[in-house]
Amino acid sequence: MTTAQDLALVVLDLLPDQPVEQGDLSLALAGAEAIDLLESGALTLDGERMVPGPPVATGDRLLDQAVASLARQEPHETVEDWLWRRGRELAPAYVDDLDRAGLFVHPRRHGFHLWSGRTVPADSPERARAEERRESGEPVLGALLAALGIGSDPSEADESPTGDAVTTVLAAVGDAVTRLEALRLRRDVENAAFDNMWRG
Repeated sequence: MTTAQDLALVVLDLLPDQPVEQGDLSLALAGAEAIDLLESGALTLDGERMVPGPPVATGDRLLDQAVASLARQEPHETVEDWLWRRGRELAPAYVDDLDRAGLFVHPRRHGFHLWSGRTVPADSPERARAEERRESGEPVLGALLAALGIGSDPSEADESPTGDAVTTVLAAVGDAVTRLEALRLRRDVENAAFDNMWRG
C-alpha cells in the first residue's frame, strides 16, 4: 500500500465524524504521491522544483500515472504547481481504485458520491495497516492528516527528521489546503453578496 492509499483509507474511515473537503483530500493525496515518489527515487527536489529521475514502475496504477505525469522539461514544476495539477479530482480516483480492489463496503448506486457517508473501508489487512500507521504517530501520515484538520501535526511533538524534501512537500500541502479554504471562503462571500444584491 502507498502513502496515498493509507491516507485515503484513514480519512474515509473517519467520515463523517471528521468531515474533510474533497478538494483538500485531493491536494493531500497528490502530496502523498510526491512523497512516495521521493522515497522510490523516481523524484528529487531542487529547492521547490520537482526533478524527475528515471521512469520507474511502482506496481501501483495511480502512482505509475503520477510518475508518467511528472514534467520532464526545464524549468521543472514546483511542488505547489504539482499539487494543484495532479490533485484535480484525485480523491474520487482513489476511492474508485480502492473500491475496485474490494477495500470498500457500500451499496453500489449510480452517481456514487464520495462523501455519501455510506462508503466505508472494509475490514481488511490494508485498513488495519493504515490505521496502525496512524495510531503509531508515523510523522508523514500524521502531517498529511494534520493538514486536513485531523489530529495534531506530529512534527510539533516528534523531533525525528523526515528529510528536507519531504518537509518541503508537507509544507506545500499545508499551504495549498489553506489557500483552497481561503478561495472557498471568498467564493461564499461573493455568492452571499450577489444574493443580497438581487434581494435588494
